[in-house]
Amino acid sequence: MRIAVSGTHYTGKTTLIEDLIRELPNYEIIEEPYYQLEERGYQFAYPPSLEDFERQFLFSLQSIKGSGENVFLDRSPLDFIAYALSIEKAFSFDLNSWLNQAMNALAKLELILFVPIDNSISVPKSENNQLRFDVDERLREMLIDDCFSLDLNVMEVTGTRQERVKTVLRYLL
Repeated sequence: MRIAVSGTHYTGKTTLIEDLIRELPNYEIIEEPYYQLEERGYQFAYPPSLEDFERQFLFSLQSIKGSGENVFLDRSPLDFIAYALSIEKAFSFDLNSWLNQAMNALAKLELILFVPIDNSISVPKSENNQLRFDVDERLREMLIDDCFSLDLNVMEVTGTRQERVKTVLRYLL
């Protein structure tokens, strides 16, 4: 299965993937676009710009298209749409164009795991909490409420680390 793990920053997405890989060693991890682009020399702005999110969005689309079976993708294209909608320059953002581009890649995913904000996870004081909460809300609207009628197979994953893993494994096995 191709499974994307979606959520704002500091929700435990990567930790969940790492925990799942220990239980499902035949799966591989596709690292989130931010780190892959950074390793290739891309310089992100601080705070991140719309162009940064667009670059990650396009990279995410390519990652899905180029992936094999049995992969966990750290982030989905919808994450970057949520970020783009949540930053100050969102007025210049062409939502319909991004959604249209995302449709083919999203169709290749068998499941999206949505990891919402969990207040038990420690967040550095330097993080923009308003952005985190805005992105979390937009992802909930897209993934759980299906505000764009994408009709995706989505599972919300909450609880302790062990509970999250058990929830996903019950579904997959």
